[in-house]
Amino acid sequence: MAMTTVMCAGAIALAVGQTAPAIPSDPVIEANIQQWLKKMTLEEKIGQMCEITIDVVTDFEKSRDGFTLSEAMLDTVIGKYKVGSLLNVPLSVAQKKEVWAKAIRQIQEKSIKEIGIPCIYGVDEIHGTTYTLDGTLFPQGVNMGATFNRTLVRRGAEISAYETKASCVPWTYAPVVDLGRDPRWPRMWENYGEDAYLNTVMGVEAVLGFQGSDPNHIGRYNVAACVKHYMGYGVPVSGKDRTPSAIPRSELREKHFAPYLAAIRAGALSVMVNSAVDNGMPFHANKELLTDWLKRDLNWDGLIVTDWADINNLCTRDHIAATKKEAIKIAINAGIDMSMVPYETSFCTYLKELVEEGEVPKSRIDDAVARVLRLKYRLGLFDNPYWDIAEYDKFGSPEHADGALCAAEESEVLLKNDGNLLPLKQGTKILLAGPNANLMRCLNGGWSYSWQGHRADEFAGAYNTIYEALCNKFGKDNITYEPGVTYAPYKNDNWWEENPVEIEKAVAAAANADVIIACIGENSYCETPGNLNDLTLSANQRNLVKALAATGKPVILVLNEGRPRIINDIEPLAKAVVHVMLPGNYGGDALANLLAGDVNFSGKLPYTYPKYINSLATYDYKPCENVGQMAGNYNYDAVMDVQWPFGFGLSYTSYAYSNLKVDKSSFAPGDVITVSVDVTNTGSVEGKESVLLYSSDLVASSTPDIKRLRGFDKISLKPGETKTVTLKLAADDLAFVGYDGLWRLEKGDFVLACGGKTVTVTCTDTKVWNTPNR
Repeated sequence: MAMTTVMCAGAIALAVGQTAPAIPSDPVIEANIQQWLKKMTLEEKIGQMCEITIDVVTDFEKSRDGFTLSEAMLDTVIGKYKVGSLLNVPLSVAQKKEVWAKAIRQIQEKSIKEIGIPCIYGVDEIHGTTYTLDGTLFPQGVNMGATFNRTLVRRGAEISAYETKASCVPWTYAPVVDLGRDPRWPRMWENYGEDAYLNTVMGVEAVLGFQGSDPNHIGRYNVAACVKHYMGYGVPVSGKDRTPSAIPRSELREKHFAPYLAAIRAGALSVMVNSAVDNGMPFHANKELLTDWLKRDLNWDGLIVTDWADINNLCTRDHIAATKKEAIKIAINAGIDMSMVPYETSFCTYLKELVEEGEVPKSRIDDAVARVLRLKYRLGLFDNPYWDIAEYDKFGSPEHADGALCAAEESEVLLKNDGNLLPLKQGTKILLAGPNANLMRCLNGGWSYSWQGHRADEFAGAYNTIYEALCNKFGKDNITYEPGVTYAPYKNDNWWEENPVEIEKAVAAAANADVIIACIGENSYCETPGNLNDLTLSANQRNLVKALAATGKPVILVLNEGRPRIINDIEPLAKAVVHVMLPGNYGGDALANLLAGDVNFSGKLPYTYPKYINSLATYDYKPCENVGQMAGNYNYDAVMDVQWPFGFGLSYTSYAYSNLKVDKSSFAPGDVITVSVDVTNTGSVEGKESVLLYSSDLVASSTPDIKRLRGFDKISLKPGETKTVTLKLAADDLAFVGYDGLWRLEKGDFVLACGGKTVTVTCTDTKVWNTPNR
């Protein structure tokens, strides 16, 4: 990691089996675990490895008047089967923190009475307190990546942890550090973008924000992180959720594993597994990746939990097991510690039979149970299985809201501003059109109050849609709202469906407007329901923009979407383009502040925005992907042509880079290169600039990426002000994984680039690591 500099000189490299513990062992915790293992029955041990959804223990009849647990089902699940974990959201919708606290106290009292061991409850709080009413929702992960601001990510995770803990929930299934490298994938918006380094840095910040500085003793305002989804989830061959990938082993190690490696070294207590299949092997059955890469090679004593029903999927979907029982054997022996079943207790029955039959070793059971108990001890659940939520008086506070607003402002990206149309002056007459202009659902996306985010407008009424925010900023008399295109009412995940168009109404309203703001993009969706067959933006929305542009009034496109939808036919019609992605409950206010010029744009794209459906690419492509011609006149037609590149983002001011320097022009493995560059605000407006450092390996034994992000920092500059930005680049971070699967740093030239300036440095020696990780 370039900013924090990790030095891994060969002289001190540890061999496999000698790796220092990822998390230092706590002797008191370990002694307690051993005492439990000695006295627990096999049934009790297996129960600790089972995770059941809250629906199973819900009394739905009584819950018509408010969420109520079923005592009878608690007796079965916890009393009989000794289940050690519950998850998910009561009644599939966000609840008040008091409801959460009451239910979890009831669950914990039952668990302590029946087993003597507290239950651990987990929830997907992936962008703030997404399942607790009145909590603070932050922008989605892709927005947080677009800020290129470590501090905001750390602070967002701290606030999320505080408010999650205020609900008596100690475990969050976040951060998401999948690399979003295929824009067709419906989960593009959950992670920090396409780049391995960006996801690595932000993932570490999130883990530290969630957990605090001591992973053995999680604080009263912290929760356990669960880094997901291990790994390679974001590059399915088909582009569709939970479908197979075909990742080269070198790329899996070098890029997709990187965020998990760093998160575990930062103390991450748990990992959730990718639901899909890579090169024919389901991740939930892959002992090499689960046991060897995570546990053995890193000497990590944390917990590996499945995703939803994924052990059963080895049988019912992937057909590598003939029965559910065989699937359980495969997954547990591969290294799974806890099964998110989530609806049935047969896991417990089958696993007990497998142990008694000698198909699953008792040692594997004891190892898994130790990891479950260790997580509970580290969370302090044995001493405090529930707590007084009245102590969390900052829940949903203005202080937390300010953090979410700041994150939204720094995440929204200005992609085009012809003729300096923006910022808009007060008194400007605005026609606001498009299906995303007046919905909180679109601003938040999935995992917001409900799984698909479709109930956001029901629960987020206290916050401002884009329309409401613009009315507040520019005056309601100056805003005409005529959407032209609207989304159909929610029914069976029909997020893409649109009502019959009324484009003519929007066109007629343009007569009285100075400018047109067209809010287009996507409705909310989550996971597999978000699959699509065409990445091109809907015809209705594109026709709306074309009709509005034909009026001659300047058009500002506001893109509000979870993944980059193709807009190559309408982008030229717009004078300005703002990409807000999924900025959360304060995204409308952030947009209004930015459009008015009260705040300057500083966000940059965390992924490559494609221009054509058959030309999807990432910024770190191979050289042969950008070759116009081969020898002679043969047109190779492999020109890199994108709508906007990774790291692109405009501002209301301008920045000049100069004096790019390094402290050494030649270096050896183990060295640290200090890179400095002067950045000057050459405009008339104060702004924040993300300074991005890239490297290019000019010649390597495996064809190198055209460039790689190696460091970044974000600075604030007043007009005319110059600051020197210094970045530390560990030489070993320039290494790559070769065709033979080994890390290698090869002698030769590297170009370092920052802000359009370059400098060449030379590696004097080659080093090949004999360890799986640097």
